[in-house]
Amino acid sequence: MNKLRKETLLPTGQVFQLIEGDLTEERTDAIVNAANSYLDHGGGLAWAISSRGGEAIQRESDEWVRVHGLVKYAEPAWTSGGALPARYVIYAVGPVWGEGDEKNKLGAAVTGSLKAADQLKMGSIALPAISTGIFGYPMDKAAEVILETTIAYFSENDSGLKLVKLVLFDGSTLKIFEKAWNDHFRA
Repeated sequence: MNKLRKETLLPTGQVFQLIEGDLTEERTDAIVNAANSYLDHGGGLAWAISSRGGEAIQRESDEWVRVHGLVKYAEPAWTSGGALPARYVIYAVGPVWGEGDEKNKLGAAVTGSLKAADQLKMGSIALPAISTGIFGYPMDKAAEVILETTIAYFSENDSGLKLVKLVLFDGSTLKIFEKAWNDHFRA
């Protein structure tokens, strides 16, 4: 069962939460999958989401790429949630550490995910620590970008999102993100 670790009300009215747990268990309108541009869900979080969500996730992902082409940082794809509790899965392509311009690319992936949720008229979304797994983005740097980008999105956009969850699975990641949260929100 997922556990609330931190919560704040943003000046723009959204509830922002830090959750310890399994993203695939979130009952939000959408969850974000940290994906590759081909939407090939063969490992890590993408595999967990595809496995739990069922065959529809990979089938719809393949169809997305066939129709729209490869997924870009600022322009995520989305599918149904399949058998997941979430209604949609939004696919954010994050940067591989060392490829250059990582901060802007990660920011674009987060902004694109929030924008996609707004386009889909979602009220709630859950995000992972995009790019920090096999893509190698340092956790502390990713935490800062994800927090700052999320807050900036709401201050710059009229959004229908009311609840944003940052869902982290393992203790070491959670510890790093909690430190960034505390530094940012002075909690």
